[in-house]
Amino acid sequence: MGQRDEQAGGLRAVARDAVRQRLADVAMDLFAEHGFETVTVEQIAERAGVSARTVHRYFPAKEDMVIGMLEANGGFVRDELLARPVDESVLLSLRAAYMALVGRGPHDEQRVRTAMRLLSSTPSLRARNVEKHLVWAELLTPIVAERLDGDDATLRARVLVEASLSAFQLSMITWADDPTERTRAELLDIAFRDLVR
Repeated sequence: MGQRDEQAGGLRAVARDAVRQRLADVAMDLFAEHGFETVTVEQIAERAGVSARTVHRYFPAKEDMVIGMLEANGGFVRDELLARPVDESVLLSLRAAYMALVGRGPHDEQRVRTAMRLLSSTPSLRARNVEKHLVWAELLTPIVAERLDGDDATLRARVLVEASLSAFQLSMITWADDPTERTRAELLDIAFRDLVR
């Protein structure tokens, strides 16, 4: 493959990502206005100026428009965890990895809040979020297990990872409706406070 073919492939990927992001943004705005259950793929397509078939090409299910942006973050958290010092407390390392994720930008705060509200209030999204949670756990558990001494490292690692994922998830759901408008980082710190003592 020549350099021109590689550049064209790279540009196609950028264009694909831009279309995917645009469709997700339109969908999130409609979900915020009308609720997840009542918005149809056809309405999303019409608002975005594309066909319903195009929407389905990028998002096989409506739930993917909300959860899709979150699933990909698992690899980022894994890489951040791998970059932490191996002699650091596992929970401190996990907190730092999640902290890096919430500090990463740019992101549209309002759309992220909408996504978190939908995840906590829509049964089909809650189910997909559990699947995402399991994928993240599979990514993180082997790394944590390698850092633990003694017997039953895998079981102990799974417990630590699951506890950290719950703390992360609950802090983000709390942030979505926090009347005091604390930041995601502040709430994440609070969620981990008793775990890292």
